[in-house]
Amino acid sequence: MTSDARVVVIGAGLAGIALARRLGELGVSALVVGEEEHPPYNRVLLAEVLAGRYAPEVIALPGTGVETVRARITGIDRDARRLRCADGGGIGYGTLVLATGSNPVLPPLRGLFTTRDRLPEGVHAFRTMDDCLGLARAVRPGVRAVVIGGGLLGVSAARALAARGAQVVLAQQSERLMERQLDPLSSGLVRRHLAGLGVEIHTETRVRDVRCPEGAVRSVELADGYRLDTDLVVLACGVRPRTGLAEDAGLDVRTGVLVDEELRTSDPRVHAIGDCAEHDGTVYGLAAPALEQAEVLAGLLSGADATARYTGTRSLTRLTLAGTGTGTGAGTPPAAGSLIGTGRPAGPGETAGHRATLDLAAFGDPETRPGDDVVQLADATRGTYRKVVVREDRVVGGVLVGELGTVGALARAWEGAEPLPDGTPLLHLLTNDGGS
Repeated sequence: MTSDARVVVIGAGLAGIALARRLGELGVSALVVGEEEHPPYNRVLLAEVLAGRYAPEVIALPGTGVETVRARITGIDRDARRLRCADGGGIGYGTLVLATGSNPVLPPLRGLFTTRDRLPEGVHAFRTMDDCLGLARAVRPGVRAVVIGGGLLGVSAARALAARGAQVVLAQQSERLMERQLDPLSSGLVRRHLAGLGVEIHTETRVRDVRCPEGAVRSVELADGYRLDTDLVVLACGVRPRTGLAEDAGLDVRTGVLVDEELRTSDPRVHAIGDCAEHDGTVYGLAAPALEQAEVLAGLLSGADATARYTGTRSLTRLTLAGTGTGTGAGTPPAAGSLIGTGRPAGPGETAGHRATLDLAAFGDPETRPGDDVVQLADATRGTYRKVVVREDRVVGGVLVGELGTVGALARAWEGAEPLPDGTPLLHLLTNDGGS
């Protein structure tokens, strides 16, 4: 394929590699341009690498037959259909796909930047393989670490550091952990699990200052003046779509790069998928939507499915929090886009707080409104919890912690967005083993 006709993908993450691989299966070659020195990898499993559960090569993405090149793209010439590279070279394209992902949010803390665009020694973002390997080199048994942010990423990072023997403090600004996915009771179970691993948790707490004498972190100061001495700080404050190239090229950008149902940007020769794309007002930032977008776009670009359209994804979040003593540096990771592992009851000599894994799944909106029908089943001894919210005969949200046998049936009811059959007992939704 000549350069004026080929598909070029900027971004060698999950979305970009999945698209290129699917295009290859449909007989269309694509060039993937990535700037990281590492082979493409499954970013959602970085916490498992940090914990020592997987070696870096274990989370490599399957890319058989995918042509990749390492380069940093600095600009897009849409008139000439050519990419400008940092080394002065260029890459021509016929169709361009932006799969540039997202950048970590770096909070405006005093003392965070000692020099321009460079974090102090001991302060780490947690987004790339380099971030992960840098943290892995720095952590050791007894090292003090403060994780700022108690969302999905912060919880995963805190668990991974604790698994490596670090003394971990988790500082969360809101009133509970993972507040976007979990209700108060399920969030409390996650908190109990982390506390059982030795993680000290502070909620409704804002970090205002990072103290870095001589360019290396030594402590953080909370808004109430309390100081935490530390050797490491991990910034897990969320991500922001990486849209700089699109903005500089004059494409329409809001929070992410705006795309339609064919995943086209405001330039019909340029598409966007994954974390950087905004569809119908939503930036997903999750693996499942990225994979679905890649599948739709592959069908369109190859001509294999000219009627394919992306109408949005109703995906659930599944996470396994492994306990200490599980790191092997090897093993087989879950399928791409999945964080789920295999849970089990606490074994001999284990307490519920120290069980090998805590599985959870969350979808939709678990918060209730007046008039909603809600069923909850909780077992404090076993540390399990199930909840489903039904609104106008439709499943609109739910959360499960500890036992996920019903997640398949619940997810299908939610993803289908269809009214429940007349007479369906709500308790049946939480007790029927529909497969996970």
